[in-house]
Amino acid sequence: MRVLLQRVKRGSVTVEDTLTGAIEQGFVALVGVTHDDTLAEAHFLAQKTVNLRVFEDEEGKMNRSLLDIGGGVLVVSQFTLYADTRKGRRPSFIKAAQPDHAEPLVQAYAQHLHEQGIQRVEHGIFGAMMLVEIHNDGPTTIWLDTAELK
Repeated sequence: MRVLLQRVKRGSVTVEDTLTGAIEQGFVALVGVTHDDTLAEAHFLAQKTVNLRVFEDEEGKMNRSLLDIGGGVLVVSQFTLYADTRKGRRPSFIKAAQPDHAEPLVQAYAQHLHEQGIQRVEHGIFGAMMLVEIHNDGPTTIWLDTAELK
């Protein structure tokens, strides 16, 4: 399972001209799932997300977590995080999980964020064509991949 975290001043998702989720300071979490991912990976990445100290303290150092700042998370499913571009010009997405496997794990990630104390967890719509607005802060972008973290 992969999560690309973008520290933001604000972020939002719109589907067919309808706002489906929005946050102020926090993370936009782009979430990808592969075939053998389980609830354990979703929970592990949620815990990592909540506790990463990448928000600035009063001295301007990255020393605060999402919990410390009371930030939110906008969770957006993104199967393209498993794009394989090694051959040709068109990416292969064969490593991305099918929706019936991926959607429950993306939801579990979001639910576990809330269970870990994040008050504002917003969502895109799984499988929809989404317009994602990201006001990157820094910019600070963090890559989390369970294959690399365990």
